[in-house]
Amino acid sequence: MRLIALISGGKDSVCALNCALREHEVVELVNVQAVEDSFLYHVPCSRLTRLISEAVDIPLVSGVSFSHEDELTLLKTLLQGAEADGVVAGTIASNYQMSRLKKLCVELELKLYAPLWNKGSERLLRAMAGSMDIIVVQVAAYGMTESWLGRKLDEGAVDDLSELHRKYGVHIMGEGGEYETLVLDAPIFKRRIKVMNYDKKWFSEQWRGCLEIHEFKLEDK
Repeated sequence: MRLIALISGGKDSVCALNCALREHEVVELVNVQAVEDSFLYHVPCSRLTRLISEAVDIPLVSGVSFSHEDELTLLKTLLQGAEADGVVAGTIASNYQMSRLKKLCVELELKLYAPLWNKGSERLLRAMAGSMDIIVVQVAAYGMTESWLGRKLDEGAVDDLSELHRKYGVHIMGEGGEYETLVLDAPIFKRRIKVMNYDKKWFSEQWRGCLEIHEFKLEDK
């Protein structure tokens, strides 16, 4: 199939893209940059998706969503008229996301390819950590401290997430918005992303914070 992949820069969308490229042709990447918190889209670092587009050598189209009301309308506009058979999504466990994407694909007569759906597990996260270079760019969960910001998602981090799940119920894949990620390198990347300058923005009373990346570039592997 000829597919369009929804890309956010996070681990799930990049993993889903990798799965799609094993069996299908991905002709375009689509990213929606949400100005405010969104239940549908990954918000942190979405502007870096242009680097992922260059790294995988697949063209990117993007738009900016200013409210919850225009999220699906904008995505529909970006997908309309595309010469493709379906859409790739990295959705894992959100019924909210899945139901809306399914409805939109039916309207546009596109198939929905969601290779990670209902497969979220510690095993999957360890596979991601072992095959991709991933950092944490946002956290919002009791028990997750400022030290998580910018942390590499490796075996040690997965061990700590497993313990946070046991103690506080943190979803190990971050499906409750507990944390968000950015993929710096993956097997499908021809070049890797290098983050050169960033600040940590932390709100201790709310147990949340984010990584504000100011300078970044693509570099050869």
